[in-house]
Amino acid sequence: MKTVTALRHVHFEDLGTLAPVLERRGYAVQYRTVGDADFLDFDPLAPDLLVVLGGPIGVYEEGAYPFLTREKALIAARVASHRPVLGICLGAQLLATALGAKVCPSGLKEIGFAPLTLTADGHAGPLRHLDGLPVLHWHGDTYTLPEGAVHLAASTLVEQQAFALGRNLLALQFHVEADAQAGFERWLVGHASELASAGIDVTALRQDAGRFGAPLAAAAGKMLEDWLDGLDIQ
Repeated sequence: MKTVTALRHVHFEDLGTLAPVLERRGYAVQYRTVGDADFLDFDPLAPDLLVVLGGPIGVYEEGAYPFLTREKALIAARVASHRPVLGICLGAQLLATALGAKVCPSGLKEIGFAPLTLTADGHAGPLRHLDGLPVLHWHGDTYTLPEGAVHLAASTLVEQQAFALGRNLLALQFHVEADAQAGFERWLVGHASELASAGIDVTALRQDAGRFGAPLAAAAGKMLEDWLDGLDIQ
């Protein structure tokens, strides 16, 4: 059986709607969670797929969160060996850092459901399934496009929303994995302080999750299927 290791920084920000797709494709899922003794104690090259999930911290906050130094080194080792990595939100920023890009505050909080503008490369690849569909944005940082990477998507507020490097590295600044039908209330409660400070209407966000959750889950599944089909597995 193939294996996927998911690095989880907040317990409710898990693989969500992507987990059933991975299981159907024959992947055994293992979570490594911040705070657990074995969070980063594994061979970074061992899993068939590494997924780096989101979290409400910045990749540049090593002073406050020392584990980030080890996590960046683990991801860099994985990248250097051209093993498949999917990064989501904080995971995308960590992947960008591993590729030598800069991550910094964007100057705004982009939180809520809004569609992407796909580049030509975005239209040509797995992200085409998300075209015209509101996806969940939930971040305050952004990154510069890593050298050699292909820009895949933008939003009206933030230019860098997704990139790929070769067939095995995919970074998504936005959330396609959030289960907006079954587990979204955990997001609203878990990030209550951030939502309040950003002036986000929680009721409207909950309603949007109800409207867009099912089509987003279906499109995310198709996107992941396409990306998995294209992996260069040695």
